[in-house]
Parts: sequence; structure tokens; C-alpha cells
Amino acid sequence: MTPARYLNPRTGAEWSVDEPLWKAPDDGGYVNLKPAPGFDPGEIEQGVPSLWRYASSLRIQAPLLTLGEGWTPLLAGEWDGAPIHLKCDHMMPSGSFKDRGVAVMLAYLRGRGVEAVLEDSSGNAGASVATYCAAAGMQAKIFSPAAAPPAKLAQMAAMGADVRAIEGPRQNAADAALTEATSTFYAGHNIQPFFLEGCKTLAFELWEQLHGQAPDHVVVSCGQGGNVMGLDIGFRELLASRAIDKMPKIHGVQAVNAGPYLAAWEAGSDTPVAINAKSSIADGITSSKPVRLTEVLAACRNSGGSLLGVTESEIIAAMRGLHHSGYFVEPTTAAGAAGLTKLLADGVISAHEKTVLVLTGTGLKAVDAIRSAP
Repeated sequence: MTPARYLNPRTGAEWSVDEPLWKAPDDGGYVNLKPAPGFDPGEIEQGVPSLWRYASSLRIQAPLLTLGEGWTPLLAGEWDGAPIHLKCDHMMPSGSFKDRGVAVMLAYLRGRGVEAVLEDSSGNAGASVATYCAAAGMQAKIFSPAAAPPAKLAQMAAMGADVRAIEGPRQNAADAALTEATSTFYAGHNIQPFFLEGCKTLAFELWEQLHGQAPDHVVVSCGQGGNVMGLDIGFRELLASRAIDKMPKIHGVQAVNAGPYLAAWEAGSDTPVAINAKSSIADGITSSKPVRLTEVLAACRNSGGSLLGVTESEIIAAMRGLHHSGYFVEPTTAAGAAGLTKLLADGVISAHEKTVLVLTGTGLKAVDAIRSAP
């Protein structure tokens, strides 16, 4: 296993991962991990029914932290008359895909002596951090919008986290967390790159569950783009090792009410474009300040995919379609399905291609919004 190193993507500077970082020492921006050389299928631990079957590729060199996350079902289904596969990451231990990244991130941090963390979250990441901190015996303080779904706030508190409800838009919670980051390690999932190291296992699982093939398209709802980047990182590692011969087209879907990546994509810009963020029923992907804008847009663009927006009515219609198909997911997940509807209607995805829709969060987290949806 090639050891990981922190990398500043803006300056090229590198640092050892022996000392946890959440920002670059040279310019204060976010850090990534240097790309891994490739993925070795021969090192998969076949008897492990979790993402830790890929432990040799995760580069954390620390005791594992697990509640059985990952290795979720990939089910054959149909959407708008087209055959698709549905990746059921809403069936994770805390109820969302965030468990992929959080389990790996906290295993790494715990292995480096971190005992308490700060996080900011609109809900799912905070619930995941609270869950895995409880399992690891770590303390968690989570800053969340006061308007976050009550079930998500209750889940964080039930796991023993110190939950701070912050009034105002989502960005206010992030800003509040940063003010305390001088005294407690900031494990913001949008910043700490070991979160993405866990997210890349989504690509490995899709490849394995599709019998050693990459899908033609992967469609997923997109807030800060953890799944988009995880897919890009994971499939590039598979490509580097020649386990696949092509990248799938990655399609990220944002709510038009609060889509900073969408605004930049439509403007043809690699720098942030100011938006007037509004609330959305897809609360898990509402944001106003993009973090890894360049990488997320490049993942969609370079794969031949896209970044598209969906309206509130489109999200609600897709949510009902998923529910009536037996998938009780939250509205945030339904944004991805609404995007798939558009991609099929526009002919971007055809019925004969192998397409995966990622289901990201359970509807149990958003029963109030589901019940009150018009």
C-alpha cells in the first residue's frame, strides 16, 4: 500500500498524514490526498461484507472503525421505462451514504490521537459523525442549521453529540464551526480529504457488483459533491490498474434553489458564481459556498457527464415515484432521480446503457417534509 500524503492542489505542496490537517499550512485552503497509484483487485478481502473489504486501498494505517457500512445492495429496477440499477446507500448504519466517508475519516483521526471533533452539517453528515463518534468513544460537537429536519437533529443528540442549532442559512453553521476550530479538531466532511477516501469505495462496489465492469452512467444528487468526487477518485484508481477500460459518465444533480456548482457549470466558470440560495425540500444538498468547485466540475466534465439542476416540483414528483416503487428515501435522494428523468428525456442516457442511480438517504430522516410535500 502506497502511503497517503496531503496535497495542496493549488500550490503542489505536500505534507505527511502523520499529523492530521484540515487546511493547508501554506495558504489556508483545503487539502486533498495525493492520488493513489491504482486499485489491486487481488487484495479485496472477499469475506468482509462492508467497505473495509477494500482496506488495503484506503491508506489510513489505523485500526478500523466499523458498524457494517458499505457493501449495500445494487438492485435492478426501472425508471421512466428504462432499466437501471439502484445503489441502496440509504441502507447504511446511520441512514445515509455519509457513513462511507465518516467511518474512514474518523478511523484515521482516532488513529492519530484525535479524541474530539467539530463538524458542521445540514443533517446527514452530522448524524453519521455522531454515530461513529459514539462507536469510537470520541466526542462530537456538531453545528447544524436550526431549520434542519428534526429527525436528523434528534439522531445526533441521541448518539451523545453536543448539537448546536444555528439560525439562518446553511453557511452560518459552517462559519460557526470554524470559529471554534482553534480549540477542537475540525473534521468537516467537506474539508477533510479522508472523507473522500471512504467515498471512493462506492466506485469499487459498483465495479464489483457489476461483475468487473464500469457502468455507462452514474447519477447522484450533489450538495458539496462528496459522492461525485468519490466516484471520480475510485473509478480513476480502477482505470489506472486496468480493471476497467473507460470512465463512467458522472452526473451530479443539484436543486436549482441552492446550487452553487450548478451556477458555475452553467456559467462555464471554474470559480464560484454568486447565488441567492433559497430553501429546498432537498435540504441535504442546499449550499451556497462551494468548497472543491474545480474538482467537482472536472469530475463531471472530464467523464463526459454533466451537472444539472432540478426544481422543487420535479424533486417531489421523483420522490413519489421512488416511494411508489418501494424505496422510502428522503427528498434529497429524489433530486438525483429527478435528474435521471431529465437525462432520459433529453436522450443523454439511453435505455440500452448501463445506468446506476445512487440512493443516498432514508426517508425516515425527513418524514415531516415528506408528509407536508404539496
